[in-house]
Amino acid sequence: MRFFSFHLMPYTGLPPDYDGPAWVTVPNRLYDPHLGGKLYNRYIDELIYAEELGFDGVCVNEHHQNAYGIMPSPNLIASILARETSRLKVAVVGNALPLYDPPTRVAEEFAMIDCISGGRLIAGFVVGGGPEYYSFSINPAHARERFAEAHDIILKAWTEDGPTEYIGKHYRLRILNTWPKPVQQPHPEIWIPGAGSLETVEFVARHRYAYMGIPYFHIDVFDRMFRMFRDACELEGYTYDPLQAGWLCPIYVAETDEEARAQFEEHFWYFVRRLLPGITVNPPGYTSLRSLEGMFKGMGTFALSLETWEQVIDGVYAVVGSPDTVYERLEQNLARLGTGNLLGLFQLGTLPPDRTERSLELFAAEVMPRLRDRFPDGQPMIATRAAA
Repeated sequence: MRFFSFHLMPYTGLPPDYDGPAWVTVPNRLYDPHLGGKLYNRYIDELIYAEELGFDGVCVNEHHQNAYGIMPSPNLIASILARETSRLKVAVVGNALPLYDPPTRVAEEFAMIDCISGGRLIAGFVVGGGPEYYSFSINPAHARERFAEAHDIILKAWTEDGPTEYIGKHYRLRILNTWPKPVQQPHPEIWIPGAGSLETVEFVARHRYAYMGIPYFHIDVFDRMFRMFRDACELEGYTYDPLQAGWLCPIYVAETDEEARAQFEEHFWYFVRRLLPGITVNPPGYTSLRSLEGMFKGMGTFALSLETWEQVIDGVYAVVGSPDTVYERLEQNLARLGTGNLLGLFQLGTLPPDRTERSLELFAAEVMPRLRDRFPDGQPMIATRAAA
């Protein structure tokens, strides 16, 4: 079992009278650069603190033109983390490959981070959420094709000696010869997040990468999602490794269950009601017909539908409580899902720094060791390049 501290870097300063979406069209006049600077430095400190507390790694991710997560370039944050830590895995989950033209930029920057960290990068590749295609004015019908070609270019850049070339439908690189190359050979461990798309599940299983379940759904959706991934691995002719999958879940720990709810609930609702609206906007052509049916089954349980705290707890949209309660809830659901990586979202919405830090400390001291004992360590699933 491996434990990661995941950060979205949310914007905490939306005015009370703003009731529009937090994505794409949220007016940028609402962004205060001075507050933003304080938040960046605070959030970086929270991620670095995870090393002192004994976490295995930290995670950052990419979103654009939104208040949900003010991290359009997670690679910048990852480079700081690579320099300021000595042991942690640094997971960028991930770069939205179809947005990059050419995608050699991802190969170069990820290799730089791997070199700076001494081989601690986890490279995350994502198709990118629907709102990103509005932000970049990219045809969403080409998203999967662009993702596949960008993936192949990056792997070629990392694993083959150059100069070479790549000629595809969307990218044509007459000279592919990236400097630098990553420390990890043949390349860094690769994670790909997903929300149940059949194409994503099959792609990850085919390449023997690690599949990360995107949060904000009922726990039953995650159960179905990971069973689908295990089945896909079997169809590819190998047995699923628990360290080949990860569950991302908001977590808050306090001394008692009552204190945990009192300290966390208002910040959770700010996140759900102020920062999530707009995240589900998908342009026509973004999702294939074969994936829509399965994804529709889960959308009815998406966090935007939540109305009561009881729904939050019963559906495991967040794990909140005393150390004993948090341990019991996580142990039960990790055993159910069969995932070997737990990605804890410890700062959510407007949760202040003192509460975030205390929750991290209680989790690291009183929950994480018990989960390590319950789920003994295994060897990480290091991605190997699939045969052509």
